[in-house]
Amino acid sequence: MSLPIITVENLSKRYIIGHQRANGDGLRHALESVARNPLLWLRSKNREWAAAKEEFWALQDVSFEVKQGEVVGIIGQNGAGKSTLLKILSRITEPTSGRIRIRGRVASLLEVGTGFHQELTGRENIFLNGAILGMSKAEILRKFDEIVAFSEVEQFLDTPVKRYSSGMYVRLAFAVAAHLEPEVLVVDEVLAVGDAAFQNKCLGRMADIAQGGRTVLFVSHNMAAVQRLCSQCVLLRKGRLSEFGQTGPVISSYLEQTKSGAGINLESFPKRTGSGKVRFTSYHLEDSGGRHIEQVQSGMDFSIVLGFCCAGDGVQRQVDVGFSLHLPDTTMLAVLYSSYTGQVFSTIPTKGEFRCSIRSAPLKEGKYLIGLRVVASGDEADWPQGFVGSVDVVAGDFFGTGVMGFNGPAPLLLNGSWQVTADEKVSHNGR
Repeated sequence: MSLPIITVENLSKRYIIGHQRANGDGLRHALESVARNPLLWLRSKNREWAAAKEEFWALQDVSFEVKQGEVVGIIGQNGAGKSTLLKILSRITEPTSGRIRIRGRVASLLEVGTGFHQELTGRENIFLNGAILGMSKAEILRKFDEIVAFSEVEQFLDTPVKRYSSGMYVRLAFAVAAHLEPEVLVVDEVLAVGDAAFQNKCLGRMADIAQGGRTVLFVSHNMAAVQRLCSQCVLLRKGRLSEFGQTGPVISSYLEQTKSGAGINLESFPKRTGSGKVRFTSYHLEDSGGRHIEQVQSGMDFSIVLGFCCAGDGVQRQVDVGFSLHLPDTTMLAVLYSSYTGQVFSTIPTKGEFRCSIRSAPLKEGKYLIGLRVVASGDEADWPQGFVGSVDVVAGDFFGTGVMGFNGPAPLLLNGSWQVTADEKVSHNGR
């Protein structure tokens, strides 16, 4: 049985956080205190300095093993310890306790342009960055053309990198790291800087690296990319290892961690119009499995769930319920009433939930505001003024091509197929 290429044993990292102290009564007061009783003043200052420091454990007792050729995703909410773990594995920072063992050379891409010199050209930085990553000059020369072709910055190769855009930076940085042929490639979320086509290209390159028997550690908030690329996942929660195992179940656990619980209570929503015969009582989002969620991925199926109750005898007829979707600047993007789909409810229960299921969420990543309205027997029953909540959309594999994230101002994603046909007249005349 082969030895694991990465072994992490009881890894912990502690930081000391300093808190800003109040200025006290000023310099004059401090000098008077020192003059009256220097020893008492020193003791009081020592107590203040001790109180102004706080321990923060970015990682605590994290242990796992990675085998050669595996692509392992490292996921978790912001502040879970993902970047700290990668910095320790990349030997950028030392652990407070525990140890790591890595068999082979490690190449890291943690921040855009790390190891680049602003005044040097792209060509010169390939040699500089390659040397920093451990490549010999002969190795860089042998792979130089491949690196340039992959980075797609050939036109600007002899331009100082200080004039590069962030996208050009990350292309060149990833191209050098990916062609190092390390035993272990460590990649943080920097790929989010590149455009969608380049992200897809990078994911393909990492898959090729793994198929060649090398190991990839990949940190990302993009669950579609993690699902596509990774066979195993590490889930961190507040600095501790929450789960380690097959990607699908671990991602499900991560999504459970981010669930929104009971959602938003609308019973005491301050400003609303309508008869009150039907009133909204709550709002939340669910995935296709019925779990409460905070975020929606582009292309995923999800539901908007609206709790309601009826006044009086509870018998309400011809009920039409709808929601509106708005951009952050309040520009209306879409409206969907149940009547639009031929679903006016002849009667509804005294208390229950309206559920609108959305297939393949056609939205770019971003925050969208939600407005609600319900009509009963042609009369407005409840219309909360303003917005009751929001839908947070993160990048997903909307087109099923592995491309995540899309540039451009338009928020909607339209799925269609493209074809090309020849103009028969042009083809005939060209013969």
